[in-house]
Amino acid sequence: MLSYSNCVYKKEMLNMMVITPPSTQNLPEVTFQKLKALLVEGVITPGSKLNERELAEQLHVSRTPIREAIRRLAADGLVELITNRGAIAVQLTRDDIIHTFDVIANLEGYSGELAAQNISSKALTELEALQYEMMASYARRDLSSYYRLNLQIHNAINYAANNPVLSQLFTQVNARIEALRFRSNQDGVKWEKAVEEHQEMLNALKAHDSSRMRKVMMQHVMNKRDVVIQLIDSETTEKLPA
Repeated sequence: MLSYSNCVYKKEMLNMMVITPPSTQNLPEVTFQKLKALLVEGVITPGSKLNERELAEQLHVSRTPIREAIRRLAADGLVELITNRGAIAVQLTRDDIIHTFDVIANLEGYSGELAAQNISSKALTELEALQYEMMASYARRDLSSYYRLNLQIHNAINYAANNPVLSQLFTQVNARIEALRFRSNQDGVKWEKAVEEHQEMLNALKAHDSSRMRKVMMQHVMNKRDVVIQLIDSETTEKLPA
């Protein structure tokens, strides 16, 4: 297991990530995406301090793009900037998690409703392609790839809703719980259920059934919330003294 200044890495996940020096042309964006992945996939754990020097060494970049990435992550709600302590990976309370998932459920429900009304044939075809790729990742049990495609599908549905304000709100609020949504698929049975729900979404979109789509989207998010709360409660119980 690797670690640095109160930041604990999960070695097996680091081994799965391909950390290569990005080109100077897209250096800030690539650095941001890689650092975000470390947070979302739990390689950097909640409550851990982000050490600029060691992150720069790990990602093969200078400290300047690391600082810029940290600022963006703070704006997205994944990192908290604390005076005299630096950047800390956000650690949500149980209530924070419940409240955030409740908001996301309603945002995604409304987004799905609008998408079912507005989605084009081209967008449906693109969604089907993403769904196919995501199912292939699921078959390989490639959680990292699965989650990336999963997020693309949710973003595509938001885009199809054709409401920029709604899409912006979704992005801002969802950033707070991306790491938790990633973890919600680590249980095999729950993961299978999530995959089934994604097929239901696609079917509702094809039928342009807005009420069905809203219901499926909201239930999908609430199921994830319940899985996450179970995980949090289980971990809390394990930490209690015997």
